Amino acid sequence: MAASRDSIRLLLLGAPGSGKGTQGVRLAERYSARHVSTGDLLRAQVEAGTPLGQEVRPFMDRGDLVPDELILSMVLAEILGPTSAPSYVLDGFPRTVAQATAAYEQAQGTDRLLQAVVFLELGHDELLARLEQRGLDGGRSDDTTDTIRHRIEEYEAKTLPLLDYYEGRDLLLRIDAVGAVDEVTQRIFRALDALPDRG
Repeated sequence: MAASRDSIRLLLLGAPGSGKGTQGVRLAERYSARHVSTGDLLRAQVEAGTPLGQEVRPFMDRGDLVPDELILSMVLAEILGPTSAPSYVLDGFPRTVAQATAAYEQAQGTDRLLQAVVFLELGHDELLARLEQRGLDGGRSDDTTDTIRHRIEEYEAKTLPLLDYYEGRDLLLRIDAVGAVDEVTQRIFRALDALPDRG
């Protein structure tokens, strides 16, 4: 899966604070793909005060996952819609097996099926430390200690089951996300470059 390939379709999977946003931008640049961040899309809706933004805001403020039906239509329009790019790096979607199954069913028969899932692995304590530091550094408004802990609990209960789902589809790449950002980036590049071309 060389950097010069015409298209790449990736999902970035990892807990809040695992570095998905940073790595997503770098992957999108390297493979000339569109970086589709669910969190950024939702926050833009909230800031614009759209009907969707008003509906999802309470969930985001509590650190809860936004319900499937609200997420699905928004994200699928980004990757399957008439103006979507052939290459994408998905960051933050799907977060549940139900979302993954629904997305897979809708993408069947298109040229937008996932080629690989990059899982950024971090331990529980490391995640807490990173997110609490992000809050101290003046990060996102939802980075309070209670919300952080709740978001990690939600992730562990609802998102971690995706590992078995994607492993069963032979798509999962486990990447050690501990260390300098550049080191993690190079680990991801090496893992992707070693993959066969899946079309």
